Amino acid sequence: MAGRLSFVPKFGEWDSRDPARSRLGRTSPPPRNLYRDLIRSVAVSGGQYIRHPIHAGSSYSPSGASNSHFHPSNNSDCSSGSASGAARADFCAHDHELTKIARRMVGDGYARRMVNAFDSGGPDRAALETWFLELDVDWVLQISEENYDLRQQLQDKASSSSPQELVDRWIRAVTVIAVSVTELVVTVDDETPTVARFGRASMAEMLVFVDAIIPALKEEKLQALVGMYMCVRSASYRFTPLLISSEAQTILNEIGASLSREVIRLREAIFSTMEEVRALVEDDDLWAIEIPRGRGEVHRNTRFMVDCIMSMVKAGGSTRTSAQSHDDANFGGLVADSVNYLKDLLLRKSKICSDPSLRYLFLLNNHYLVAQLSERWPGDHWGLAPECIKFKDSYLDVSWGHVLSHIPKTGFMDSCCLDVSCGCAWLCIPKTGIHGSRQNRKQTSSLAKFESAFHKTYQAQKFWKVQDPQLRDVLRRAIAGRVVEGYRYYLKKHPALENQVSSRGSSPDVLNQMLGELFEG
Repeated sequence: MAGRLSFVPKFGEWDSRDPARSRLGRTSPPPRNLYRDLIRSVAVSGGQYIRHPIHAGSSYSPSGASNSHFHPSNNSDCSSGSASGAARADFCAHDHELTKIARRMVGDGYARRMVNAFDSGGPDRAALETWFLELDVDWVLQISEENYDLRQQLQDKASSSSPQELVDRWIRAVTVIAVSVTELVVTVDDETPTVARFGRASMAEMLVFVDAIIPALKEEKLQALVGMYMCVRSASYRFTPLLISSEAQTILNEIGASLSREVIRLREAIFSTMEEVRALVEDDDLWAIEIPRGRGEVHRNTRFMVDCIMSMVKAGGSTRTSAQSHDDANFGGLVADSVNYLKDLLLRKSKICSDPSLRYLFLLNNHYLVAQLSERWPGDHWGLAPECIKFKDSYLDVSWGHVLSHIPKTGFMDSCCLDVSCGCAWLCIPKTGIHGSRQNRKQTSSLAKFESAFHKTYQAQKFWKVQDPQLRDVLRRAIAGRVVEGYRYYLKKHPALENQVSSRGSSPDVLNQMLGELFEG
């Protein structure tokens, strides 16, 4: 590996508003690894996509997972908003930080000295080796060498880098190269062809990585592909026509064309990978075990699919600022198709569950997470997506409808006091009752059956799971509005019965308190 090339102006002398300062003679050696440390400090994965780790202690994994490129996360405790939060993470954040570093490398004079060293025709790729070392991707130059196998290196126990770590480092370097070259060609008018050739050589070495890494990607294949796609597409925009010499512009056009070809290849790889994702979750033979065991919670395959769809949303969103809308339309169609597929898959897999109450709770939980992919519905009970409302009402009917059926319906309410917003004003409760001991015994027996049915349902479902706190609150209030308020109204019409249930600890307020403990898991 070649040693450090030349030196650059002092760290504090850089001013992006005055590129001419890089030509001043006041120079001194920079701190060692100055730019590399700055580049490494920029977070890429954390704000770009959700990871899907393999949990070593997991008692199960998707069928065929050992040969798969994907492992849905078994972490059921993550927030239901995690995917949507990742989708809102700004791709421009790390791009902006890397752009500042690249401009500093230009302003400090370092980038130009790399170009001069490259143009001097020194030892075999010495300038690129030094340049790539500072960019933290010196290992990329090995990929084009004969008999180099990136997959074998990654499988080597001595390797300290994962495929995702290499992708992150590559994304940072591509961004810095693209910014440095395009900034430099408008700064040094007399050397633009040389800068362009340096940029072409640098980017050509970098793009070899794409073919090498794709076969090596496993657990985070889709997320890595999307990250590279967004990076390459962003870089390609930078090589649009500039006010430079025709020779230099021709070379920059070549760089832009090569990046555009990689954009297409990565997009095709993403689409192909989504098909693999569908096959993985479709063929997972553990649905039948995990749905009942999960007590209605959001299934790991649902989270996995939602995270993948959010990656598609981000990939499509990265194209909207450009004049080219073809990719935007493609990703938009893929997102819509994937959402529809996931909804249909959940309906089909839910039929595995023999308990209709648990089935509808499972559908409500999972569709609620899917609904978060759209911002049309806020996360409160007034804004539940239509499908979620349907599953909520079906759950209430099959789980709690029989509880109220034990209250006599010999009359009709003269007014509705129930929570209409919950769709629960359906029960006909007697306005007056027939006096007499026989009727009193009948009413007492009915209330005893009501209380028994309530407690039985409550105990059976107490530890069922609704992770999202807003949805959990909506469901609790819906049950209270349908069951407890109807019960309360009936007792008010029969004060003698109200005293009895209070003495037994079954007052409406007590039942409401009990409902406040439902669905904690």
